Amino acid sequence: MSEAASPTPTVALTIAGSDSGGGAGVQADLKTFAALGLHGASVISAMTAQNTSEVRGVRATAPGFVHLQIETVLDDLPVEAVKTGMLATASNILAVADFAHDGRLPNLVVDPVMVSSSGARLLDPLAEQTYLTDLFPFATVITPNCREAGVLLGRRITTPAEQIAAANELRHRTAARWVVVTGGDLQTVGNLGTDDEAIDIAVGPDCVLELRAPRVGTRNNHGTGCSFAAATAAYLALGHPPADALERSKQFVHRGLAAAAPWKLGAGHGPIDHFADINQLASLRGEREEPA
Repeated sequence: MSEAASPTPTVALTIAGSDSGGGAGVQADLKTFAALGLHGASVISAMTAQNTSEVRGVRATAPGFVHLQIETVLDDLPVEAVKTGMLATASNILAVADFAHDGRLPNLVVDPVMVSSSGARLLDPLAEQTYLTDLFPFATVITPNCREAGVLLGRRITTPAEQIAAANELRHRTAARWVVVTGGDLQTVGNLGTDDEAIDIAVGPDCVLELRAPRVGTRNNHGTGCSFAAATAAYLALGHPPADALERSKQFVHRGLAAAAPWKLGAGHGPIDHFADINQLASLRGEREEPA
């Protein structure tokens, strides 16, 4: 007797940079989509030469080819949600915005990758402004971390209260439906008693959410922002309302951090375990099937 065929998976699209070390960017996004049962399509907006310890080089994709990749995917696949990551240049942001303006990027989640973990600016001021004026207005969710929100608003974000104020201001200025100022980097931005908890602040229509999870003591935290935004897009694609999608995504990343905490991949910051839930189920299934 043959097994029943699997249902056709929901499709999500990531438009982001490639991480040659496999921890962040397109690689993290596709693993997140797969872990949540989606088919992931991808558009490469930049290539990086990086590992767990360093980034040795970045090459932005030509905007015309970014545009062609997006168009080719959308002309064939029924994309239900889109996540953007490192777009690298103002021209690439505009290439994506062309499709957003035409209503072709449903459930758009924008992770504005603008500042490195060391605090270095990755985009010039024109590109940063282009996010505000040309892409954020079409987003269902935007997910800047504290450093990125600070760059966009021209001030430091160092407390949960300032996260709320920043999220409200960005939502008011850009008309993005939901703004999440993630706080995973808050521990290094300020010394404000957040050592035990990672708090993300989400502001939506008449709603403020505090997304909380215990902080995991691990060096394997590369790609957490990418994975959170990708999971949010995945849950939106599956029909979850934004508030629920954000709550689920927060816990998805937390479980991935906890599961990967003891890993030793490379000499620097390794990835999270995107398949933590699947691996746990497989382990439990194996325990049940062991003979008494």
